[in-house]
Amino acid sequence: TRKFTLITQNVDGLHQKAGSNNVAELHGNIMREICFQCRKPPNITLNIMSECEIPKCPICGGFYRPDVVWFGEQLPRKALYLAINAAEKCDLFLSVGTSAVVQPAASLPILAKQNNALLIEVNLTITPLTPIVDHTLTGPSSRILPALIDKVWEIKY
Repeated sequence: TRKFTLITQNVDGLHQKAGSNNVAELHGNIMREICFQCRKPPNITLNIMSECEIPKCPICGGFYRPDVVWFGEQLPRKALYLAINAAEKCDLFLSVGTSAVVQPAASLPILAKQNNALLIEVNLTITPLTPIVDHTLTGPSSRILPALIDKVWEIKY
């Protein structure tokens, strides 16, 4: 069976809204909240951006905040594990629209390549990853990815 894992540094949740499954959100999701102190999510739906007072966690009394990674914080363990596992086991790794400098995400394509995956970069410009990829597709991902899918579909079927 084929398995697809989408690894993203985006925090907007749009991949899931578009129907993607098996998404590793390395930098969290702005549409969720967690407690500053105990890191537990609320058991009710909050909208802290529209609240007059910041809600407090009933478990520890800490304030809620958006569930995104801030500078200096560690990535969510589960998302990082999913991303590393996918990079180690994949046959094909597409690096799309990234500067390829933010760690540890920047090391994932290298990990995939070290484990014999075909590495394709789709980007507007060259990156530190460009010298080691198998193929570079230069241009906007909104144009390149549909064309790539059409070509693969044409070859396969």
